[in-house]
Amino acid sequence: MIIENTEMVLKSRGLCNHCLGRLFAKLGRGTNEERGRAIRFVLNMERSRRGLPPIQEPEKCELCANVFERIPELVGSMKKAASGIEFETFLVGSRFPKEVREMEEDIWREFGIETAEPINREFNRELGKAFGRATGKETSGSPDVVFIVEPYSGEIELQINPLYVYGRYRKLLRGIPQTPLPEFEDSVASIICRAFSRASGGKCVFKGAGREDVDVRMLGNGRPFIVEIKRPRRRGLDLDAIAREINASGKVEVLNLRFVSPKEAEEVLTRNHRKEYLALVRVDEGVTPEEAELVAEKLRGIEIHQRTPWRVRKARADRVRIRRVHEAEARWLDGNHFELQLVTDGGLYIKELISGDRGRTKPSVSDLLGKSAWCERLDVLNILDD
Repeated sequence: MIIENTEMVLKSRGLCNHCLGRLFAKLGRGTNEERGRAIRFVLNMERSRRGLPPIQEPEKCELCANVFERIPELVGSMKKAASGIEFETFLVGSRFPKEVREMEEDIWREFGIETAEPINREFNRELGKAFGRATGKETSGSPDVVFIVEPYSGEIELQINPLYVYGRYRKLLRGIPQTPLPEFEDSVASIICRAFSRASGGKCVFKGAGREDVDVRMLGNGRPFIVEIKRPRRRGLDLDAIAREINASGKVEVLNLRFVSPKEAEEVLTRNHRKEYLALVRVDEGVTPEEAELVAEKLRGIEIHQRTPWRVRKARADRVRIRRVHEAEARWLDGNHFELQLVTDGGLYIKELISGDRGRTKPSVSDLLGKSAWCERLDVLNILDD
């Protein structure tokens, strides 16, 4: 059947050995070019037995126009396109003209071919092997770069895949926003991204697992974050050196920097974390040590119904969120102040938990005391992963 089909195809189409072998790509082993050469050889032996002339490989293939002969030239173009880009793994894709793909499918239908593979699949494979031999780079399902090749025009589009770095940051000073704001000279994101952009030559995008207010410090084990570096020119980053540069700012420290996959990055940003806080509570009407301790006792294990705080109502959907206070400890300081150390679900607004936010948070410290209370100072002590 293979020889009969081959003879019928080659009588109507002048195909190169690549395009001939590709018709039977799902049969046997070896490259399509080797397969096509072997099938043509056996066919011509059979034709010789019947006293018929051989069907030789045409000077120009009617289907691919000898595009496989362009592979060495295209390898050179790919190397030029990637000049100055640091990478170890790659993939090759291609854009074949519509008429070539349609002609190939017409042949499959006309001759009932069910064992073929598309031309772009063979071309990508052969070009990838040639580029790998020429550069020592390896193909990968999760590549550093992707070459999109237009085989006939020779145009190369280079897609540089992003890098993802996980870390945790500590914000040591108040008065620094997490992301840039017009009225602030620096932000956590800008301090971290400057170092990564300088080291990688790419554009840095900072993504925090939650955020704290401008006037709140982030201490302890730090807040998880992801840095996405788009189109990096250098991938072999010295994360320890980057951490030292960031930490030298005296404003922000980073811990535990490591490369992660896109999937791991997404998990970090969507995971819900409990948080540990230290709040300085002010009570203008006065507070006793017994009242402070009673507030902590009543908060332990309590469920809080919190409508979107008034101060962020324009940026957040207006709805009631239910969050729990897991632990609460009080330390009385003076007649108007006590500290509250809390462990709560993520997403609970602590300032409003204390003030009550005009009745939008219930219960609140103000409710439990029976008098107005305010958060005078707040620190995030730890982000708890478990």
